[in-house]
Amino acid sequence: MATKLLKQTAAASLTAALSLGATNAWAQEGAARTAAAVPHDLSAMGMFLNADGVVKAVILGLLAASVVTWTILLAKGLELRAARGRLQGSLDTLDDAPSLDVAASQLTGEADALALAFARAASAERALSDGLPAEGVKERVVLRLERLEAKARRAIVRGTGVLATIGATAPFVGLFGTVWGIMNSFIGISKTQTTSLAVVAPGIAEALLATATGLVAAIPAVVVYNVFARKVDGYRVLLADVSAGVLRLVSRDLDRAQAGVAQVRSRAAE
Repeated sequence: MATKLLKQTAAASLTAALSLGATNAWAQEGAARTAAAVPHDLSAMGMFLNADGVVKAVILGLLAASVVTWTILLAKGLELRAARGRLQGSLDTLDDAPSLDVAASQLTGEADALALAFARAASAERALSDGLPAEGVKERVVLRLERLEAKARRAIVRGTGVLATIGATAPFVGLFGTVWGIMNSFIGISKTQTTSLAVVAPGIAEALLATATGLVAAIPAVVVYNVFARKVDGYRVLLADVSAGVLRLVSRDLDRAQAGVAQVRSRAAE
């Protein structure tokens, strides 16, 4: 009886050992198959090609936003530089002109178009206000010039608001792609039932690539936006100087006209 019991125990132990060995072999074979199926190309392009569709869409969108940033930097940078140069040249002409009519005749060509618009607006208001008190004429000229300044400021900053949007949203868009990629990695872990680093690392690396792309898009956008903000402030100062130069010529012309009228009256009284 004892011998039979020993034989049964030995048989059961042998069966359990064989079963455990088979399970371990199956697990090792499954892990090997999983590791073989996991892409090992961890370059930026390799991770992008092996990423989930949503992560790919996020990365492509962020790269497009980065292209927009650099395009605006090039286009607006050239536009601001040219506009500042034109205003500086027009300002020199206004400073040297003895009267508004002389200045308007000297402001010719496309380079002086904005300053010429200021001068023509002042001349039109002066003509419409002929015979009225000088102070009222100056106030109305100032109102016209203020509207022209506001229009010029709106034109020069058009398109730069996109930079603020990209700088504010790109990190969060990249974070969304990272969360999505990590979620897929955990789903893959649950399916393969293995926590091998070879299985987990590629998916997490692909997810973090979205965050890195978001930062690549956001940081230049913020820097470029701040640079443009400073340059636009300088452009506004030049606009104000041109407006002041036109107003100074209007005031000079009005005072000269009043002095002429006073002289005529003085001679008539004599």
